[in-house]
Amino acid sequence: MTDATAITQPARRKAAAAPSVFDLSIVVPAFNEVNAIVETIEALQKMIAENDLDAEVVIVDDGSTDGTYEKAQTTSARVIRVDENVGYGHSLKTGIRQSKSDFVAIIDADGTYPAERIPEMLDMCRTADMIVGNRGEAMKGVPLIRKPAKWVLNKLANVLAQRRIPDLNSGLRVFRRESIERFLGLMPDGFSFSTTSTLCMICSKLKVTYVPITYGKRIGSSKIRPTDFFRFMLLVVRIIVLFHPLRVFLPLGAVLFVLGAAKVVYDLTLWNLSESAIFALLAALVVWSLGLIADMISRLHFR
Repeated sequence: MTDATAITQPARRKAAAAPSVFDLSIVVPAFNEVNAIVETIEALQKMIAENDLDAEVVIVDDGSTDGTYEKAQTTSARVIRVDENVGYGHSLKTGIRQSKSDFVAIIDADGTYPAERIPEMLDMCRTADMIVGNRGEAMKGVPLIRKPAKWVLNKLANVLAQRRIPDLNSGLRVFRRESIERFLGLMPDGFSFSTTSTLCMICSKLKVTYVPITYGKRIGSSKIRPTDFFRFMLLVVRIIVLFHPLRVFLPLGAVLFVLGAAKVVYDLTLWNLSESAIFALLAALVVWSLGLIADMISRLHFR
């Protein structure tokens, strides 16, 4: 029987040969990155050697069909194979769960992120929960057509999280293992792993620090589709509702209440109270009530 999460026997043998505990595990999710995977691994291994880090490189091949797995196997990195393409987040969760270290770094396999910044981020993470590489104005590798969607998504997250988030979904991060493992059960299998980890950490009041990095031109093509934007938007709302539901329900109820009150005032000038005015006011009360119930559930769950 084929299992999408099954790991091939060669990968098991290679994983078994790896030391059990490291200071840092660098998890690299890869899907059809045959032209970049070896270069990425070599850059990481060079960085580890030059900085004398106690670290391992863990490649998680997410069912690639272009020879990425075979290319990765020619290096000394630890390679984990997922038989079917499940998603970016699933690869990261697999790599984190199958590695043992005090800290975990994630970096993409497409050559866009600077591996040489990981030692500095690791040092910073010893007094924090997550260090994020902030691409900022250096996101020259992001297609122009995707920039408006990213701007809207970041603004929504900033408003709901009530904190300025410089880079919501950067793919270069260093985590304290105990901090990220708290939320692995909430992490989706898709591209929104980065967004979810950001919101979970911030909403839990953990220490998240951003450092500026350069963002290069990727090797190969992006796997993100335009429709992923709407999934990201829904994810932001869902995570905020999970941790701080009143930040969503109170404003939504307030909008309905204002509309209903305005309609009542207008209707009174005509001496004809309409059903729509009553409906809007009742809807506001329902939304506020749901928000209070959700807030109590959230407090009980995360107490």
